[in-house]
Amino acid sequence: MIAFCGINCSECPALIATQKNDDIERRKVAELWNKEYKANLKPEDINCFGCLTESEQVFNYCQVCEIRKCGKGRKIQNCAHCVDYSCELLNKFLAKDCKAKANLAEIRKTLK
Repeated sequence: MIAFCGINCSECPALIATQKNDDIERRKVAELWNKEYKANLKPEDINCFGCLTESEQVFNYCQVCEIRKCGKGRKIQNCAHCVDYSCELLNKFLAKDCKAKANLAEIRKTLK
């Protein structure tokens, strides 16, 4: 499950904790991300069915993510399928996440 930006949602600890419905995992993820991102998350904030879900239950950042909004608006599977690949907004993100960039590059290869 590759998100619009190229992140593999199936590897995301928030998605994993949600799928397991595991409150202990949610607490661990909240604690980790609070330290890592200097956030103020509570275990109940760790609920997500992945970027591509039609459900409203996505992680709070994903609700406001401009890349996700764009992809949903364009009705594409992910940014690799976009006619404007790779736009400035996506490039800024991909500069920070090599794995996401590689995921999208692999998908692009299959589209040619």
